Amino acid sequence: MSDPISNIIPEPWQSLFELLTIPFGWISGLATTMLDFFLQQSGWLAACTYLLLLFPATLVFVGLLCTELSVYTLPFRSGRLDFIKMMLMAWWDAAVAMWLFWVGLGRFVFVIIGWFFTLGRLGLQTIVEVFRQLIILPFSKTGQMTQSYFQPGVPWVAFLMVLFWGLLEAVIFTYVLFPTVTEVISGIVGKEAPALTGTFLFIFLAFLILGSFACLHALAESVRNRDYKFLVQMILVEVFVMIFEVMFLYRELVDAITPWIAQQTGESFRPGIIFTMSLATFGWIGIRGMTWFLFGQYGTPPLQAFISRRPLVHPEPATAAPTQQVVPQEAWWRAPIEDFKREVGWLHDKANELLEFVTLPFIHVIAGMLNFSMILVSGRPVFSIPFKSLQEALQIRESLPFARLQPKKASV
Repeated sequence: MSDPISNIIPEPWQSLFELLTIPFGWISGLATTMLDFFLQQSGWLAACTYLLLLFPATLVFVGLLCTELSVYTLPFRSGRLDFIKMMLMAWWDAAVAMWLFWVGLGRFVFVIIGWFFTLGRLGLQTIVEVFRQLIILPFSKTGQMTQSYFQPGVPWVAFLMVLFWGLLEAVIFTYVLFPTVTEVISGIVGKEAPALTGTFLFIFLAFLILGSFACLHALAESVRNRDYKFLVQMILVEVFVMIFEVMFLYRELVDAITPWIAQQTGESFRPGIIFTMSLATFGWIGIRGMTWFLFGQYGTPPLQAFISRRPLVHPEPATAAPTQQVVPQEAWWRAPIEDFKREVGWLHDKANELLEFVTLPFIHVIAGMLNFSMILVSGRPVFSIPFKSLQEALQIRESLPFARLQPKKASV
């Protein structure tokens, strides 16, 4: 023992005092050795050492200290045999507590790894599903567009083709007529044509070409409805439209190929006005006929309905074929979201288990320490090791006969 304490004891009693304090000599040495061992560690090794060995070593040290102190109380105790049995059982509980401490920590680590593996698998499945949806997106959208295309409705393809063809013809005839138009304008105003002449000429020709499709639609409707009075009027209008387009548009195209015809015939044949106008008329009839029967007859009614802001009205057949009911497809992202919800619910359900996994190992060690202390003080242990659950460990306080405070309801 330390010299100051020895100096307090009278000299005749110092030998007896040293004899009685022999067991505490090696206890103090053991404490010094343990402290030096833990303080010499550093880094990750220190963290692992403190986590795995600090609590078990403290339990062993407390058990040895309480056991040594209980030796001095044996002469004054009644029921010494029962006291020794309780002390031995306390060491058994301490061994069980240390084993459960290491096993509990290992179980906690494996549970955490399993949860991270589950979340990683869920994230990987979501990423794979996203890439799969991105890959099949063009095919699925094409299938949906095709399915909706073959359903009755507005012929948007024909409508867009009419617009495209009208703009295409306007570009071609603007290029052909631009020199003639600028020359005429220059002769009228006495100076060069304005810079926006080509733009206004293009807009003017686009409306004229789309108007010719509207005249053809009106002529076809009068024939279909057998409205002969209106049919005669539309025939006259269509003739005037044909003469105008042939004279000012298609004739320019024929004049553009006249040098090629003369070159191919060795300058022996030069087309006259009758040949030029006939060829231009045939060209107008052929082009208008092909475009009309291909898309004009389907795209012109939506164009007129769009301009007049009137709905398209189609006569319903007497016996309409039953349309196939389209089953709405569930969004691709709903399945991963539902899986994620189930996983989150599972995590919430297992939160109490995780709390038990991380808490019970330390509670077992602390309970072993308290058992040694309570056996030394009151001659009986407090806790029955091992605990089946955290709830059981929290409810021990309510069953203590010497607890004078109001028991607390544990809520987990």
